[in-house]
Amino acid sequence: MAGKSKIKINLYDFDGTIYDGDSTVDFIKYTFIKYPKSLLHIPVIIWNAILYALRIQGKTKMKEKFYGILTYIDDIDEFLELFWDKHEKNIMQYYLDKKDHSKDVIISASPEFLLKPISKRLKVKYLIASRVDKQTGKTTGYNCHDIEKVKRLNDVFDDYVVLETYTDSIKSDTPILMLANKQYLVKHNKVTEIRL
Repeated sequence: MAGKSKIKINLYDFDGTIYDGDSTVDFIKYTFIKYPKSLLHIPVIIWNAILYALRIQGKTKMKEKFYGILTYIDDIDEFLELFWDKHEKNIMQYYLDKKDHSKDVIISASPEFLLKPISKRLKVKYLIASRVDKQTGKTTGYNCHDIEKVKRLNDVFDDYVVLETYTDSIKSDTPILMLANKQYLVKHNKVTEIRL
């Protein structure tokens, strides 16, 4: 009896790879505009960024403090849809031109709650991202970054083959690039095949 065939997938980082920019930064800016009271959170963001820069605090904890801004938002689900109505235009054309996304896995350090609506709009079935409570900003587990992406991938899929990996940062995404048969670097909608 033949063994079960491996699932074939393509891995895509999100920010700078599918999305032209940083979706988390844009989300925070959008929150400042729509909820001016959230500007009171700026000192918290700055202080925690300094702690991270000084290596006193890790990236996961820093981001958790950033996401404290969520407590200012009344209806987060409605707000997310409004955010993507305005920012969906930042999805790069090369990705939109690819009609079949059935094998795609978006794997990102951005919060899962933020990327779920756009993944649905793009008809991407698989999303692996940082687990952040959309009401409180509290993080579960580690920031989905670097080698953590591979660990999270292995939690989701038992047996898989990575056909292609796309990223805008070789340094950050070497672990997932090394999994792929083909590796691509994306810079502002320009896609270049690379070899590591």
